[in-house]
Amino acid sequence: ERNIARSARHIEQLLACARCKPIHHRFFPDAVDAHRHCVIHDVIFTRNIRENAVDHARFCVFIYGLETEMRGFLGILGHFALPILIHLDSYIVLTCGYNVRNTKGKLPMPELPEVETVRRGLAPVMEGKTILNADVRRPDLRWPFPPNMAERLTGARVLGLRRRSKYILADLDTRETLLIHLGMSGRMLISGEPQGNLHYELPTPLKHDHVILDLEGGVRVAFNDARRFGAMDLAPTDTIDAHKLLAKLGPEPLGNDFNGIYLQERLGNKKSPIKSALLDQGIIAGLGNIYVCEVLFRTQISPKTPANTLSKASVNGLVPAIRDVLNEAIESGGSTLKDHRQADGELGYFQHNFKVYGREGEPCLREGCGGTIGRIAQSGRSSFYCSQCQR
Repeated sequence: ERNIARSARHIEQLLACARCKPIHHRFFPDAVDAHRHCVIHDVIFTRNIRENAVDHARFCVFIYGLETEMRGFLGILGHFALPILIHLDSYIVLTCGYNVRNTKGKLPMPELPEVETVRRGLAPVMEGKTILNADVRRPDLRWPFPPNMAERLTGARVLGLRRRSKYILADLDTRETLLIHLGMSGRMLISGEPQGNLHYELPTPLKHDHVILDLEGGVRVAFNDARRFGAMDLAPTDTIDAHKLLAKLGPEPLGNDFNGIYLQERLGNKKSPIKSALLDQGIIAGLGNIYVCEVLFRTQISPKTPANTLSKASVNGLVPAIRDVLNEAIESGGSTLKDHRQADGELGYFQHNFKVYGREGEPCLREGCGGTIGRIAQSGRSSFYCSQCQR
């Protein structure tokens, strides 16, 4: 706590004199121990900038003078929202964000494995439980909440949680479905009985707890979103697939409707690069930039290749590669980055299996290749690939 307070004071001084301009790793190329640097991110602070200077939209505070972080330097580095599922006081926090390099100032959305991990964390505490009270504490997030949302949720029993693309769907016994989109900064806070057999006092709602669900059994689930990029909606369960956010989505990459024949048909007239085609949510739902880079590396396809020029064998090979990459990420905790944690607090380590993403300038890991990982910009996103073995 002493170190944190000291860091906050220095950040306040920096923000006052530098107009919130972040100091990135490149200014300290010899000061940062990358391996030890990862450890510090086990403690993340996401407070509001008006309440605490450490909550600038691209800042998190690092321990002042801590040897493991900056070898004696004051470390204040430019970062994006960090994806974590951690214990925070009396909460379990389920959140999807990113802390990735080479994003050119754009905050990417959580991808399928991250959302699936949050769904799995929520399922044990929500499925089969009745919502005793719903507290909707503001009129909107990214869009206005549906009319009488609190009244429609109160008394409803959660029949089950499922995922569609990057959306969590909670089916209720009122024949309505609660649609949840975490956006870039949303997180689900679980408090109460899931932390053990002893009774815990429910914590005072946080400033950015916008929707609070008190469930039977003493469990509370809060949707916390400091920057309000997330969304919630209620719609009839039997027509939820026609919802404006879901209607145009392609098939789930882990479902039976996604196969080689389907992908051949959808890519057959696509002149756009295969990287862009695979990111099209109308073709495949939930697949994002990081995992597409990994899939293309596994299949030895250049991200620049026009989609309609791929051979039938190459297209067929994409299907199992997509499934394998996503399943591996889900099983390892849905983690794209170092600090992503599962509901039980254990770190997810899929990022250790990255072969290309974020490895610009490093040697290719394919045996016998000898190439170097490069990066190009495609539609405003970074594509990482090896030009020697991906053709």
